[in-house]
Order: sequence, then structure tokens, then C-alpha cells
Amino acid sequence: MTQRFLVSIGALAAIMCVAPVAAQAQTATAKPKTSSSIPRTPDGHPDLQGVWTNATITTMERPSAFANKPTLSDAEAKAYEQKSQKELNDQDGASDGPLIAAAGSSGTGGYNVLFVDRGSELARVDGVKRTSLVVDPTDGKVPPMLPEARQRNSERMRTRGFNRYDNVKDRPTSERCLIGFGSTSGPPMMPVLYNNNYQIVQTPEAVMILVEMVHDVRVIRMNGTHEPSNIKKWLGDSIGRWEGDTLVVETTNFREDNLFRGASENLKVIERFQRLDPTTILYRATIDDPSTWSRQWTMEFPFVATSGPVYEYACHEGNYAMPDILGGARKMESEPTKK
Repeated sequence: MTQRFLVSIGALAAIMCVAPVAAQAQTATAKPKTSSSIPRTPDGHPDLQGVWTNATITTMERPSAFANKPTLSDAEAKAYEQKSQKELNDQDGASDGPLIAAAGSSGTGGYNVLFVDRGSELARVDGVKRTSLVVDPTDGKVPPMLPEARQRNSERMRTRGFNRYDNVKDRPTSERCLIGFGSTSGPPMMPVLYNNNYQIVQTPEAVMILVEMVHDVRVIRMNGTHEPSNIKKWLGDSIGRWEGDTLVVETTNFREDNLFRGASENLKVIERFQRLDPTTILYRATIDDPSTWSRQWTMEFPFVATSGPVYEYACHEGNYAMPDILGGARKMESEPTKK
């Protein structure tokens, strides 16, 4: 596991933020109804500009309860959504619980249900509710990781894992408020626990995506060439091009400390942004890393228009988390080993 995939207790307890209410309904259609329904820029390309949310309770991989069931009827989806909301509400007022613990609170009191803003519905694509973000393979599961990749990640965790507290730079990038957790900034741009809002600004030369979480900024250079492979960037090096009405973005040159789900330096992410109608962008991301997974795999989900603005995000300002994290480690080191 890597820093982008795992969420540490210290990172999440440290975050203080104000977020606009995100649109809950996730709707998408595979193809635009008519080309005239798509807003366009003066140069004729689909206009992707605006504020969007990808909040959804659809999980990345398909739950075992929905094996061989990629979609649900509206009645089935509503029952699942209500059950999910009840499970979340049952944790209200607690500092622990399945979701809260997974978020990093784990009994520390750092999180409660107030912080959770992941949407309330499953993602809807092609008019039906999806049970996983992964659409290829068709079983909704991430392909097996290669043995050499598992060994590589084990070594990473040993030398640069979450259990190192010797220096501020030992801590995860999300805990240091450098990059949002859970690959919310991408690529791929994943829905996370909260702050799932994005603002897109578009010109013929570049597309800018402002990510609400940690105020990360992606700049996609249009029709350019990648930087040399030794030039690594926090969010990789993104080059865009138009294929008809679809914006295709290829990203390489990721930093080792910000790789997606244990990927290697050979990771390439191919994203597709398709404006379906005035309120929907269909987002598709293919993960290509033959040094890590047995095959390519793809996720697909909608970005839905939501009211802005994207508010300023404050992370460590006025927060004692980092001194407390390192200080706690020093305290534990000073205590006699208990037999």
C-alpha cells in the first residue's frame, strides 16, 4: 500500500476544512443526447468548465454481496443506499466504527460522522446504478498484483512506511498536507470521504483542475510532449488531446512518494472526460502498469455539476498534529519496554 491509498490517523485528524454541500445525485448517460445539448467553447470543443463533484457511495471494487451484478434496479439501489446511510448514522457521536475507523480515527476522536460527505447514492451511468467504479475487468475487481510488485511494496513500507516517526519528512504526504489522501487529486481522480469538489478552467493551451482537497492544482498541457522521465511531478506530467468530443489525458512521470495503490515508476494513467449534457461529465480512467498488475484495468463514474464556489482549504494552520505525532513517538521511545 502507498501513501495515496492508505490514510493515516495523523493525516486525517490534522485536517480542518470548510466544504460546500455537494450534489448527491450521480447521473450519466453513455452518449450525449444531441451535440447541441453540450456547451462548447469558442474553439468548438466541449466546455468542461465549472464546479463538479464525484461524490458517491459506490466503492471502487464490487462488494461480494453484488458478485456478478454490475448494476442494480432503482429499488435495489434505494434499499442499499438507505442501509448504508443507517450504518453511518448509527456511528454518529462515536469516535470509532467501521467507516470512522477506516477513515483513520480508530478510537482517537479525530473523526465523527459530521466529517463524512461522500454522497448518499450509488453512481448512475447509462441510466442504472453501478455497484463498482471498476468496469474492466467485468467482475469489478482490481486485477491481481504481481509477486514482484508485492515484494517491492513491502520494502517500501519497511523503509518509508507509516510506522516511521524520526522526521517530519518520514510522514505521509497527506499527513504533511502536501497532497490530498486517497488519490482525490489523481490521476486517477477518486472520490474520497469528503471534499469531492473540483473546479475546471479550460483554454486551448491548457486545462486546469482545482481540487478542493488540499487545494491541489492539476495543469494538463494540451497537445504537448512529456517531460524527460527523470523529471517527476507531484501529480505526474499530464498531456491532453481531443479525440472528437472527448478530452483524453495521458499522465506519466509520477513521484515515488505519490504513486497510486502501490504502482511502479512505469505507471501511466489514461483519462477520458466526456461532456454528456449541461450537468454531467463521464469520467473514465485506465490504469496501465505492467510492472505492478497482471493487466490494464479501468474505472468509470460521473462528475456532476454542483454549486460553487470551491472554498479555501485549511489543513495544518493552527494545528498541533505534527508536533504531537512526533512527540508521541518520542514519548513511547522513552518509556521502558513492558514485559
